Amino acid sequence: MLEQIIPFLTASILLTISPGPDIIYVLVQGMTNGKKHGIVTTLGLVSGIIVHTSLVAFGVSAIIKQSETLFLIIKILGALYLFFLAYKVLRSEAQIEVSAGTEGQKKELFSLFKRGFLMNVLNPKVAIFFLAFFPGFLWEPQENTVYQFFLLGFLFMLQAFVIFSSVAVLAGKISVYLQKHPRSGVVFKWVQVLVFIGIGIFILI
Repeated sequence: MLEQIIPFLTASILLTISPGPDIIYVLVQGMTNGKKHGIVTTLGLVSGIIVHTSLVAFGVSAIIKQSETLFLIIKILGALYLFFLAYKVLRSEAQIEVSAGTEGQKKELFSLFKRGFLMNVLNPKVAIFFLAFFPGFLWEPQENTVYQFFLLGFLFMLQAFVIFSSVAVLAGKISVYLQKHPRSGVVFKWVQVLVFIGIGIFILI
């Protein structure tokens, strides 16, 4: 069990700290509206993970019961998708843009929570990523896979909440650092590339 959970958590943390739309949105909220708004936004974003985890848990578990071959195909397709993501990151520009824009306006806390939740739930890329990411870390595919998926989902939510909340609290300092070190985007870019490739290889072997 730990042989799967430790690399799962390691990969999850590395992916979460790599700048993407969600963490940038939390950073902007923390910068413009304060840490409370950033944390509420975080709660909305991580709550959406429950929906994606449920879809993967019940959908993939049903497939596993029907055919081990189909499950193997899912894992292979998942690994190929992760390699594709690595390629996309490699081709992208290595820069991080943080702009407050219209987010400087104060927003009601519930509105922020709802927006974060919908941002996550309605993003098809998140659903596809979870489908590619989670199955490769099951430690007993022939046992209760629904429980295993939800445990992985909970761990993903927990680490994402801790990291996003930390970003919200330290938003000002992080923003100053990014402005002083514009080339930090290169480091994050290669972290993403290596993590996507690493997870893909892990799933295949």
